Amino acid sequence: MSSSPDAARSGSRLWKVVGASLIGTTIEWYDYFLYGTAAALVFGKVFFPNSDPLTGTLLSFLTYAIGFAARPLGALVFGHFGDRIGRKRLLVLSLLLMGGATTLIGCLPTYHQIGVAAPLLLTALRLVQGFALGGEWGGAVLLVSEHGDQRRRGFWASWPQGGAPAGNLLAAGALSLLTTVQSDADFLAWGWRIPFLLSALLVLVGLWIRLSVDESPLFKQALDAVRARGGEERPPIVAVLRDHWRDVLVAMGARMAENISYYVMTTFVLAYAVGHVHLPKQTALNAVLIASAVQFALIPAFGALSDRVGRKPVYLVGAVGVGVWAFVFFGLVDTADFGSLVLAVTVGLVFHSAMYAPQAAFFSELFATRTRYSGASIGAQFSSVAAGAPAPLIATALLKDYGSATPISVYVAIAAVVTVLAVLCARETRGRDLAAVGPSGPSGPAGEHPAGQAVTV
Repeated sequence: MSSSPDAARSGSRLWKVVGASLIGTTIEWYDYFLYGTAAALVFGKVFFPNSDPLTGTLLSFLTYAIGFAARPLGALVFGHFGDRIGRKRLLVLSLLLMGGATTLIGCLPTYHQIGVAAPLLLTALRLVQGFALGGEWGGAVLLVSEHGDQRRRGFWASWPQGGAPAGNLLAAGALSLLTTVQSDADFLAWGWRIPFLLSALLVLVGLWIRLSVDESPLFKQALDAVRARGGEERPPIVAVLRDHWRDVLVAMGARMAENISYYVMTTFVLAYAVGHVHLPKQTALNAVLIASAVQFALIPAFGALSDRVGRKPVYLVGAVGVGVWAFVFFGLVDTADFGSLVLAVTVGLVFHSAMYAPQAAFFSELFATRTRYSGASIGAQFSSVAAGAPAPLIATALLKDYGSATPISVYVAIAAVVTVLAVLCARETRGRDLAAVGPSGPSGPAGEHPAGQAVTV
């Protein structure tokens, strides 16, 4: 009879951790996507006013891409200390850095006020955002993965992934509301700053929730085991590159289609719909809003499906689907019909969800506990430099050079092929005991030690 209250308390703790991770990642992605949305619609005119509209958008997306350069550094720094001192402390720091940078962007003077210093300051704050996000993702998904049970890990770990569409929903929603109630002149003069300044309030809420959760029990057990053995540990990054380099490559390859397709279909599409198809800003934003709401509902469902059929099958459906849909996507947008635009973005994000939902559990299950923060973060964030960072920039350049979206569709399809090959090279991780994951290689299947073999956590 005593097990029932224990199970209830355990379930309550898990939901608390899930809620804290989801709210924290939602706030961080709100900050990050707010920049991307503003880069597509506002920053070209505010910080690069002397360029023609498409070149201004290109320069704006360049500052957007630069933020990705700091994400690998964030992955290294946060991963190192997250594997050494714990997940929770680093997640608090990442939230403070992201919120502070976003709030300061809302206070920046424009190009007309201080000249070239304005885009330089904007770029510097974007780098801080990238550094913070580079450390956020790994810690958030691991905190849930290491609290939950292995039977439903795909479902539980997918909830922090919902922070991406939820953050995009908030960012696009805030800007859509402002474009509805303000004139274009007022929006460009000061209205765009309001969502950035609101980040300060959101961060306070996120901190209150995130400080209330416990550290990962699996991490605490691993740390106690290391202290009991004594001796000196290798730095996590050294252990990752020595013992899990294959897993890092798998994670990087798996991210290519997921990352590129997302930023093309949610960020670049805003600039394409407004600048090339000549749709109103609010129409484009509303389409992304609707699609993001659908994605938020789908992510836990795909996470649960990966618990039943495996991480790989679900991931592969998403990768193949997004590669094919890329050729339908722009044709629907070109119709200038709102329903077609919603369909294009929504179906694209359905396929994206099939990759993004199992990704948290999949990457967590690749690495040992004492290197998991570093390994998952490095695999996810280093690939973002080659994938998500230049995606809107490359798409804009292709459109400018060819005057057609077909090369952009080919670009997304090539990324899908890379992801399919990477996932096919991985072994299925569903049901893996996180405490038993060790170095990858011939001693065990993709990092899992054979029964009875000693494991270093």
